[in-house]
Amino acid sequence: MKQFFGAFFGSILGLLITGIIMALIIGGFIAAGLKGAFENEGQKAFSVKKNSVLHLKIEGPVTERGMDNPFEELDLGPFMPPAVLGVRSIVKSIEHAKTDENIKGIYLDIKHIEAGMASIQEIRNALIDFKKSKKFIYAYSEAFSQREFYLSSVATKLYLNPQGGMEFKGLSAQLMFFKNMLEKLQIEMQIFRHGKFKSAIEPFMLDKMSEANRLQTETYMNAIWNSMLEGISKERGVGVDKLNELANNLAIDSPESALNNKLVDGLLYEDEVMNLLRKDLGIGEKDKIAFANIAKYQKNVKPHKGDKKLLTKQPKIALIYAVGQIQSGEGDEETIGSDRIAKAIRDARTDSTVKAIVLRVNSPGGSALASDVIWREVTLAKKVKPVVVSMGDVAASGGYYISCAADRIFAQPNTITGSIGVFGILPNMQKAFADKLGINIDTVNTNKHSDVGTPFRKVSESEFAYIQNSVEKVYETFIGRVADGRKTTTAMVDSIGQGRVWSGTDALKINLVDELGGTDDAINYAAKMAKIEDYKIEEMPKRKDPFSMFLNNKEDEMESRLIKKNLGSQYQFLLHVQSLINLKGVQARLPYELIIN
Repeated sequence: MKQFFGAFFGSILGLLITGIIMALIIGGFIAAGLKGAFENEGQKAFSVKKNSVLHLKIEGPVTERGMDNPFEELDLGPFMPPAVLGVRSIVKSIEHAKTDENIKGIYLDIKHIEAGMASIQEIRNALIDFKKSKKFIYAYSEAFSQREFYLSSVATKLYLNPQGGMEFKGLSAQLMFFKNMLEKLQIEMQIFRHGKFKSAIEPFMLDKMSEANRLQTETYMNAIWNSMLEGISKERGVGVDKLNELANNLAIDSPESALNNKLVDGLLYEDEVMNLLRKDLGIGEKDKIAFANIAKYQKNVKPHKGDKKLLTKQPKIALIYAVGQIQSGEGDEETIGSDRIAKAIRDARTDSTVKAIVLRVNSPGGSALASDVIWREVTLAKKVKPVVVSMGDVAASGGYYISCAADRIFAQPNTITGSIGVFGILPNMQKAFADKLGINIDTVNTNKHSDVGTPFRKVSESEFAYIQNSVEKVYETFIGRVADGRKTTTAMVDSIGQGRVWSGTDALKINLVDELGGTDDAINYAAKMAKIEDYKIEEMPKRKDPFSMFLNNKEDEMESRLIKKNLGSQYQFLLHVQSLINLKGVQARLPYELIIN
């Protein structure tokens, strides 16, 4: 009995302590939230001192839609979702800094950036435009990866640590093939597809790339590399042929070689770079540089065009983010749920104050059915108001499906798009269960094919034909949607389809996209179509506030953050495997998980 009461009162005491801690945390949230609300209402959230330098520090992931942390002054450890910079918020901050009299220049501090090439291109273009102001851009790193160097190459002064390094060797892509492993496990992958380039299923049926897959991979990788070289050549004054020679010979093998080949302007330690910055700012060697942190500075950026005070009924352009793999249901910030995105498009269509829609697509595709649900809302919206698509790093397969009906499509030169093809995978694990695990499966059906689709037996010839027929129907629908949207024939779409992947540069040549450009280019075009000049940008779908995200911060979400932190850039491969395990129905998705290094 004594032990019982001890355990009982111990539990009560634990609950009380937990309750007090939670009350303090929630109280802090409310106080911080109220403080932020008053700041936003009465004055700018961040005061920029005169003679300041915008500190563009990018370390880790850069997402399409950044995540602010209004409670940043509270140290809640793993309970608080981390703040993440967004591509658009970075771009708008750079644009604002261009005309900000208090900002004298930018200091690029890029470390281990996790962003796709199109996202990097968008930020890079903003920096190039910033230089028109005649303000300086300093860039410094202890070691440049190729992506980091490409972004930093726009700087007016580019410095490398004397003991650092620079990666300059060309682009590479490695694909894993599971055929032999599956054979050892006695798992048969039953493949259904349309498209000779639809190589998403190749890892399950081959032990190396098909010639078609190798061709498409070489084509778009070379297109992206050439785009990078042209950009570096223009900013650094080194010829494209010379750059290729440096890469082919692995000539950049030391900081000195980077300097001798004009890829950097000097080999300095960070304190020496800071001293040069002080000279440009006209301050003493011991004076503190007034850095404006990008995460705080972005709060000063007006969320709309022009400087006029917003009116309730001011025209709006809806900027709808469609990010992640496409699936049925609600989805979240990292996946495109057909219900959530369809509702956002529908809400924008029926809102009379929204005069145009820009759909920002960054997706490798996914469920063909979910893609069609979103496509339907795009076509309905297009009948009422302009719809323009802005493609991010990837807008392929299902990502292209939801884009093709738009009035106009913008992509970056290094956007990955196309992949117009479909597939389905059905594993047969009967032998694996019987021979490897000693498990036998017995079945009772009411009809001849009641268990079609089960992973515990091989499909019959008639069942294979039945499933393949559904794949063929989806493909015919897919190319029909594209043909209607792009005002061409299904034969033409089929000739550039078949699951083939294209770079944005090549996609422009074959009429898959209309223009090369970023989100702002798409917004400006949408405004012209809608015949509006002063407007507000309304980002959709509406996001949960950080307070709600805190309350819904479940254990599995915290675990995911921990795994992502430990795996770094390899985390997306884990997500890719998980997505393959959870595949349902016919898929329209990119051939593989793509990281360009």
